Amino acid sequence: MPVEPWQRGGFGLYVHWPFCEAKCPYCDFNSHVTASIDQRRWADALAAEVRRWAEVTPGRVLSSIFFGGGTPSLMTPETVDTVLRAAQDSWTWANDIEITLEANPRSVEAARFRGFAEAGVNRVSLGVQSLREGDLRRLGRLHDVDEARAAFDIARKTFDRVSFDLIYARQGQTREAWRDELSEALDMAADHLSLYQLTIEPGTAFWDRRQAGGLRGLPDEDLGADLFEMTQDICGAAGMPAYEVSNHTRPGAESRHNLVYWRSGDWVGVGPGAHGRVTMDGARRSNAGWLAPGKWLGAAEAGNGDESIEVLTDEDRDAEYLMMGLRLTEGLDVDGLGAVAKDPRFHRSIDELIAQDLLWARDESIGATARGRLLLNAVIAELMPD
Repeated sequence: MPVEPWQRGGFGLYVHWPFCEAKCPYCDFNSHVTASIDQRRWADALAAEVRRWAEVTPGRVLSSIFFGGGTPSLMTPETVDTVLRAAQDSWTWANDIEITLEANPRSVEAARFRGFAEAGVNRVSLGVQSLREGDLRRLGRLHDVDEARAAFDIARKTFDRVSFDLIYARQGQTREAWRDELSEALDMAADHLSLYQLTIEPGTAFWDRRQAGGLRGLPDEDLGADLFEMTQDICGAAGMPAYEVSNHTRPGAESRHNLVYWRSGDWVGVGPGAHGRVTMDGARRSNAGWLAPGKWLGAAEAGNGDESIEVLTDEDRDAEYLMMGLRLTEGLDVDGLGAVAKDPRFHRSIDELIAQDLLWARDESIGATARGRLLLNAVIAELMPD
């Protein structure tokens, strides 16, 4: 009997904390600025949602927990502890469970790191975004470079594993400037780096600014491609190759939680706007929490914080498996696909993409080549069912 993708991918828990000190102009995540937060009330509601989902997923082994946002480092350690205790009471934990918390490198948040570690967090992902003062200001970040470096040093002393994010392809950024900045980041000796090209998403302040004729100096398509290729070369030479389009690591330090997503595992999502994928009775279900924090909180306290739960069609499941799996350097197993893998057109497309050096095939696996990762959206579109 074939192993389903969710069984290969593992089982995780995603907890969304929707609050931030300020809304970054490039951010299209469900994040909100508020004057005050009742931490006890939010902790109890999140824990209740964990327990509710545990009732319909008994016997699972939890391999990862991820606190995302928003800015989860604005949670108190007591709030984190309450959620983790609920998760520990609800599922069997893997012996090497990964528990990640996203944090901003602000000194007020770094001061909480020891409390997070005592609650059980063993990995932190720092939203550094830039090692240049002017760009931090343009990106709307509240920390400065010194504060980021200090927070990173504290994190390295406090947690087993530390990752941080950088955004490149910024306004006016040259190849030489990015090479220097990336080299500095690698010298900081992180074991995991998330390196994202700046994208201008609808609904963000940057989108509005560009529509009004501002935000000049963004790289064109050719420079963006050069910066991407340079990133792969520099990180590879430093012993941190990409294991996913935007994520680089030393061997063994991959984000286990994100691998749950990319390998099409199952995960429970709790919190405002959180999405989950849970397979039950042979059907893969998608859930989404209410977006508005107040609406979600009231609904969760009433017994159900989800705005919607729906069963994915076989076509939707295959499309997600392709979109997520082809982001990974390791690729995906074709036997994890359903009807699309039985369609002769799919296999013809594979052959054509291999001939164009956009795809590789090995045994029962396929994956994007280095050239294919540059054109990944086009590769996925070619393979997707009509």
